[in-house]
Amino acid sequence: MKVLAVTGYKPFELGIFKQDDQALVYIKKAIETRLRSFIDEGLEWILISGQLGTELWAAETAYDLREEYPELKVAVITPFYGQEEKWKEPNKEMYEAVLAQADYEESLTHRPYESPLQFRQKNAFFIEKSDALLLLYDPEMEGSPKYMLQQAEKRRETDGYPIYSITMDDLRAAVEEEDFFT
Repeated sequence: MKVLAVTGYKPFELGIFKQDDQALVYIKKAIETRLRSFIDEGLEWILISGQLGTELWAAETAYDLREEYPELKVAVITPFYGQEEKWKEPNKEMYEAVLAQADYEESLTHRPYESPLQFRQKNAFFIEKSDALLLLYDPEMEGSPKYMLQQAEKRRETDGYPIYSITMDDLRAAVEEEDFFT
């Protein structure tokens, strides 16, 4: 696997409303664990759309991993121009920081938001252009990642496209592991 699409819950779907929420330590640890194993298997690119939450946390985690794995690259391909325009200032700053470190940045539709079709196009593009999907998602806690998952499942039916999940159980394990070592 060379290209991994990453998505998952947005912060509000997890009850996270501050960037210093302790839960982020465990979420990023779970993401890091998965990324490390994929890097060891040849992962070169992480593909995100720059959505708040899992995608930006994955990018931040990837940037931290660059100290050990300088060959790891991050592509941010937004579904439309200006997706961050209505975000609160701290979220915009985090987004801009992620973009500033990205190895590749582009907008898929080259237009501002027009319709939900742009999100569907983004999902289809990500699944088509990636070798696998990693998502922070638990089927028992439905949320926005389900749309990307549905697209990935369609592809999996035709060519065995790999779908990897970080579930609530994985997050609990990260908490227990962290608590064990502290």
